Amino acid sequence: MLKVKNLNVYYGNIHALHNISFEVNEGEIVTLIGANGAGKTTTLHSISRLIPIESGEVEFLGHTLQTLWPHNIVELGLIQVPEGRRIFSNLTVKENLEMGAFIRKDREQIKKDYEMIFTRFPRLKERLRQMAGTLSGGEQQMLAIARALMSKPKLLLLDEPSMGLAPLLVKEIFSIIQEINKAGTTVLLVEQNAHLALSVADRAYVLETGRIVTQGSAKALASSEDVRKAYLGG
Repeated sequence: MLKVKNLNVYYGNIHALHNISFEVNEGEIVTLIGANGAGKTTTLHSISRLIPIESGEVEFLGHTLQTLWPHNIVELGLIQVPEGRRIFSNLTVKENLEMGAFIRKDREQIKKDYEMIFTRFPRLKERLRQMAGTLSGGEQQMLAIARALMSKPKLLLLDEPSMGLAPLLVKEIFSIIQEINKAGTTVLLVEQNAHLALSVADRAYVLETGRIVTQGSAKALASSEDVRKAYLGG
């Protein structure tokens, strides 16, 4: 579904990504794990064309992404839930969801998708007319994911969904991510909580200072002594 090949990205003179190569197959949850500054968010932003690529190839469902604008990539069904949620705080919950469906024309299906959202996120239904900026952190994260789902993603990019949330809410968010995947949406997950990420993913790639240093099944990496010492607290 997604192929990233020899991706190089610079911030000024800083070489942020060094020949990054990985792939995501349809139906998977794939996770990128690593410490702060490893290049995880930069990788997602490169895929979505939010930052320029120096060299390399990104292909999604046969389309070459490095020649497209970000809104064209959204139209293909590759949707990102950004780090820090980035909801429209001065709009209501309902208006945020409407923004997620902005590119769609299938009005009848949009109505059905609203019902799906309200079933999966009942708290959002209760707060439909509330200004999004007044929601709790957990509710804002749910809204960010729900807004993305209203775009009908084929591949959902999730950037640090657990950031700043209480442990119980983190558990709920990750349960929702698994449900979304089981319902047919492929997921590429960036997450600093490596233990949590590996517990839900099929496969994983480990980034260090802009390089992929190891990869494999999530189960194998979770039981790797080196990965445990570096990312799972020993």
